[in-house]
Amino acid sequence: MSKICELIGKKAMVGNNVSFSLNRTKRKFNANLVKKRFYIPEEDKWVSLKVSTSALKTINKIGISAAIKEAKSKGFLK
Repeated sequence: MSKICELIGKKAMVGNNVSFSLNRTKRKFNANLVKKRFYIPEEDKWVSLKVSTSALKTINKIGISAAIKEAKSKGFLK
């Protein structure tokens, strides 16, 4: 499975490790992802999604139904 948030599309970024002597080597900054189950009352079913923790804050604010509708309109969710 890929390391991409299914609701907002957040994914890993590439950057540098910088040592004390200022040598730079490539590294990845992975998204903070969690696998979580959500209950959708309109469809009366449970859905399992891999979401970032910032997407969890969005879900708490606007609700899971609105978040899924927004993700489908942006093309992140089928």
